Amino acid sequence: MFRPALTALSALLLASGSALAAGTPQPASPASGLVQRLQQALNAPQQNGLDALLAPEQQGVIGRRYRRFAAEFPDARWSLRAGQPLADGRPTLSVAVSGTREKDGLRYTLKASQQLAVSTQGGLITGQEILQEESVLTSASKPLPVSLLIPDAVLTGSRYDVDVVLDQPLGDALLAGGLIGLTPTQVAEQQSPDIQLEPLGGGGLFKSVQAPFQPGSQTWAALVVHPEGVITVTKRVRVVNDRSQL
Repeated sequence: MFRPALTALSALLLASGSALAAGTPQPASPASGLVQRLQQALNAPQQNGLDALLAPEQQGVIGRRYRRFAAEFPDARWSLRAGQPLADGRPTLSVAVSGTREKDGLRYTLKASQQLAVSTQGGLITGQEILQEESVLTSASKPLPVSLLIPDAVLTGSRYDVDVVLDQPLGDALLAGGLIGLTPTQVAEQQSPDIQLEPLGGGGLFKSVQAPFQPGSQTWAALVVHPEGVITVTKRVRVVNDRSQL
């Protein structure tokens, strides 16, 4: 049984994310200076510039999680870009981060991404809804590229595949792995789950799962143990009851 370290981008943004703070969303794209200032603040944690871009009610939790993330991955590099607004007028924002850390003699490499619908007021971020989120953390001494064949959104009650595929030939290598659904509390508090490992075949982890019958989200944590190292994956899947939201 292994306990992987979860490092989803919820370190920066509220993991519950679906409840937006009060305030009318601005129809203008956040690209008008805010994206650049936010990227600069994230890439310079020692300057404590993040709070200046957040509404007061957002500063406490987000600031604390960001400082914790920056301490674990001090060399993290953030990249942000504005996307197309949603049908309701909310602007969207794509976030990517990569970084490394050393722990217990191992070197961990993180790559993660997140897409958000954001609310702004008076030039400050007042809230956000997570549209897409995934992270891959590896401890291998050399790259172990993987593909996450997991949908960003599914219909309520539907079955879908959660596949983590190793992109390079395995040869005679043996794999072990496991998958677990995270509770809202585990996601919000960045708790690391216990994942029971089983032998794997076919070059990765392949599971068929069922979506809840109520709209919301599911967050999965997967662990794959390879002779060259360990791969930890987290993926958030939105659960919707309208095909137009897929």
